Amino acid sequence: MARLLLVEDDNAIVKSLKEYLTGEGFEITSAPGQREAEELIRQKKFDLFLLDVTIANGSGFSLCAKAKELKLPVIFLTASGDENSIVRGLDMGADDYISKPFRPRELVSRIKSVLRRYEGSSSVVSVGNITIDTEKGTVSRDGREIALSALEYRLLMVFVSNRGRLLSRNQLLEDIWDIAGDFVNDNTLTVYIKRLREKIEDDPQNPVIIKTIRGLGYRMD
Repeated sequence: MARLLLVEDDNAIVKSLKEYLTGEGFEITSAPGQREAEELIRQKKFDLFLLDVTIANGSGFSLCAKAKELKLPVIFLTASGDENSIVRGLDMGADDYISKPFRPRELVSRIKSVLRRYEGSSSVVSVGNITIDTEKGTVSRDGREIALSALEYRLLMVFVSNRGRLLSRNQLLEDIWDIAGDFVNDNTLTVYIKRLREKIEDDPQNPVIIKTIRGLGYRMD
């Protein structure tokens, strides 16, 4: 579960974003200003900062500089048409910006995109006894390389990118559709999940890496 720090002094925005992002599987902590945010940064680790440009007792730019010291991604929330703030933020190393008012679904998409880029900066990912080298495109089980098709590998990476989140079958279909140049339907998804489990699970009949959440979808813990 990705941990987000939201620095925003508009209580209405904070409340709505907390509810929506929590429902999307994110852990979100909020602060109204720079002083409170810096205290939280000393206490907890975060995966991404959501920063309003204008905040109490400081500025979003100062916190952006702090985030970059920690090598963490930043998405700025800016007033619509505030071009100077956008340019300044991007020049400081901000990874993205989104203008107010914005649609929550668009923000979630931007967050996921930025997090995927940062996950990609570390080329080796481990899940149980499975090791994935994203730079080489290889997958190993207990140190021995296993062969995955392009679609199996893509499906595995969708689970890795959404680790800890419940994924419905529709979400999985949207992410892997047409990756191999063919339409992927519901029956095909079932087949590929079965094949992937046979290759990465110790006991495919009782999976512990890709779990079935009955009636809802799948989750990788």
